[in-house]
Amino acid sequence: MSTYAHTPIAAGGPLRWLERAAHWLDERGKPAWIAVTVIGFIFFWPVGLAILAYIIWSKRMFGTCTKRRTSAPSMTRSSGNSAFDAYRDETLRRLQDEQANFESFLDRLRQAKDKAEFDQFMDDRAKAAKDERTQDDRA
Repeated sequence: MSTYAHTPIAAGGPLRWLERAAHWLDERGKPAWIAVTVIGFIFFWPVGLAILAYIIWSKRMFGTCTKRRTSAPSMTRSSGNSAFDAYRDETLRRLQDEQANFESFLDRLRQAKDKAEFDQFMDDRAKAAKDERTQDDRA
């Protein structure tokens, strides 16, 4: 009979505790993670460094809060009212069309600006070449 199966690591002891601690900190948000990192640096700097690496690697520092992510209502889920669902779907479709039209307008605007800048560059270049030829002719 093996005693390996009864060790805390095999049963998920410390690893499970760390997972619960991370979940608890996630519920409290970024300030809790920052506080734990600072405390880790105060007591033993490698622990603080390990926590900092973990929160950056797991995108907890720069990502959105998991609390907000899970509580956001789904836009594709039915509300139970077919009239409202139809209105919502039509409004979302109209907004998507409007966004697409606005993005195409911005693209055309950027292209017009780029063309105007290029035309100005070409005009300046042609003027400089003409001035240089005029000076060469005089000399």
